[in-house]
Amino acid sequence: MPITVRRTFPRKSIVLCVLAACLAAGAIAGPAAAAAGQPAASRQAASLARLAEDFYAARASFDPLMTTANGDSRYDGELGLNIAPAVRAAHFARYRQLRKRVAAMTSAGLDPSQRLTLELLAWELDAELALAPFPMHLLPLDQFDNVPGTLANYAGGAGSQPLTTPGQYRAYLSRLRQLPAWIDQAVANMREGIRRGVVQPKAVSAAMLPQFRQMRSTQAETSVFYAPITNLPATFTPAEQDELRAAYRQVIAQGIAPALERLVTFIEQDYLPASRAGSGWRDLPDGAAWYQALVAHRTNLALSPDAIHQTGLREVARIEAQWALLGPKLGYTGAPKGLPAWVATQPQFKPFTSEAQVLDAYRQLDATVKPELPAYFSHLPKSAMAILPEPALSKATASDHYTPAAADGSHPGVFWVVVNDPKDYGRAGMATLYLHEAQPGHHLHAGLLKELALPDFRKFNTEYMQAAAFTEGWGLYAETLGSDFGVFDDPLFYFGHLNAELLRAVRLVVDTGVHAKGWSREQAIAYMRDTLGVSEARAVNQVQRYMAWPAQALSYKLGAMKILELRDRAKAVLGDSFRLADFHDVVLGQGTLPLPVLEARVNRWIAAAGKDGRADKH
Repeated sequence: MPITVRRTFPRKSIVLCVLAACLAAGAIAGPAAAAAGQPAASRQAASLARLAEDFYAARASFDPLMTTANGDSRYDGELGLNIAPAVRAAHFARYRQLRKRVAAMTSAGLDPSQRLTLELLAWELDAELALAPFPMHLLPLDQFDNVPGTLANYAGGAGSQPLTTPGQYRAYLSRLRQLPAWIDQAVANMREGIRRGVVQPKAVSAAMLPQFRQMRSTQAETSVFYAPITNLPATFTPAEQDELRAAYRQVIAQGIAPALERLVTFIEQDYLPASRAGSGWRDLPDGAAWYQALVAHRTNLALSPDAIHQTGLREVARIEAQWALLGPKLGYTGAPKGLPAWVATQPQFKPFTSEAQVLDAYRQLDATVKPELPAYFSHLPKSAMAILPEPALSKATASDHYTPAAADGSHPGVFWVVVNDPKDYGRAGMATLYLHEAQPGHHLHAGLLKELALPDFRKFNTEYMQAAAFTEGWGLYAETLGSDFGVFDDPLFYFGHLNAELLRAVRLVVDTGVHAKGWSREQAIAYMRDTLGVSEARAVNQVQRYMAWPAQALSYKLGAMKILELRDRAKAVLGDSFRLADFHDVVLGQGTLPLPVLEARVNRWIAAAGKDGRADKH
């Protein structure tokens, strides 16, 4: 069973909070409605609310770290042991029971938002159960996503798990106490993976090993996990400070340090030698079916890897055709295909000498874009957004990314900027990266989501893999709005936008090439380097990300293409009555949606707007 600690709110209180929110939004009929002769509808809505809460409780307790990443701080003291076979089996059994309850419910008496909740419960459960046959738990570690690394990054207190109160310090400490058991279970799983032939590629194993070596320390006080104690707030009482210092020293010296030694020794001596020579998921037992299931999970679409591969090749050709027009505006006179490599080597496009200068440049972009947003969005998030440097531990392997604000306001949304060498940090891609990760990309979507009167499983749903087609699709779509904002009047920024779009098209080619078509790691690296003009190190970083996260990289381009397709459809039907702000309200107005559900929603809006000249955006 997973190790648990007390939650901030008892389970009964959470259910009551969900019901209260539904009542406030008019989702559940109150006493007056029941008295008016609608008790059945009221009971149906209450049953749906309980079902939604039960699903969220199952999901959150199974993966508390993901719950924290989604902005729900109520589980911040829990780590869970979801990689344990018995825990995993019990979890999927619970999901199957929930799916039966969903199937037994009817939509009679439910309003449109409630019917959507019922539909989404079925979708979420089906998406997760489709992956249940595949042994993902035997691959618990990689260089991009691993529990020890996540907790190490949280040690700074600036991310999804803030460290400003004694209670928050104790919640993080509780997770540290559970980490050794998690590490030992991961080692046990990887041993079983060796036996069954379910192991990471050698390149992935080699890439993650330095992280765990770096986490080791001979003294508790020099451990990354001791960082919260080096930053104790002065507001803590002397007794609280002494208590926390002693507790952190003990858990690091007696628990984490020995567990990390066991992990590093195992990877060095056993796992790395047993890791596979190939690069793709097709090399694993039942790998082709596994990858196809991951494609469906990550994209929400019934597409074959070959069809996605061909789409990627077409998009690469379309974008490359624009280099001939753009090159001269940047002072480039060579062959069009060579434009990205030329831009990457030009010192005038790399003006920075410090990390602080890079961060300041992003803050200037923030000040430029924010005043433009009200013309294109009827609603903007109330939550704050910070622009911060990526923690040192993960700089070498991380990409720039965003983490959502907490719903309780305990921390803002954060755009994490990865600056390994400021002198090599190019200005070209900064505008489109800001638009994607910050506003109107992830921060606008995630911030508005927290303000909607939705069940928790819908409110806290930006970081799950099956949500990526919407979340990353929206982020890539948001990049295209740079033209509307005037940001891309700068030809260097417009080149950066097209080059970023080219990267997403290349991902369609490379991900499917590696996992379905037999491409080697070296072949994929060469294709990325030649097509994008990036350095060998950048190409290696990207390809090894796709090797570790199969199909995740497909979500960006396919999601954005779907949103753009829907916008073009709405424009064609509505003509002069089309307003971009209305379209954005429809896309974002019910939170994170699977792409087929989003398409049906937009189609209903188009049909209604076409009849009476206006749109019901809710």
